[in-house]
Amino acid sequence: MSMVLAASTRSWMFVIVALVLVMGSCLAVIYSSFETRRLVATHQRLQLDNNAMQVEWGQLLLEQSTWGSYNRVEQLAGAKLKMRVPSPNEIVMVEP
Repeated sequence: MSMVLAASTRSWMFVIVALVLVMGSCLAVIYSSFETRRLVATHQRLQLDNNAMQVEWGQLLLEQSTWGSYNRVEQLAGAKLKMRVPSPNEIVMVEP
């Protein structure tokens, strides 16, 4: 009878250990799925941010080229600084 009781106890211990391992595995799968979804959501948000920054970068490049255009600089020099292109007789050539 003692032998049967020991075998029965061993069987129950095996079942309990297997149950604990299965539950641990379930929790690991749940955590892994959660972490994957969180990382995918973060990745998508970062891609959207990157796209928005690329658009802004293009707009800034366009704005920079507009502000630095020769025509605009010439207009500002004439309007604000009262500068003008010298006539040919006002140009003096300096030689070293």
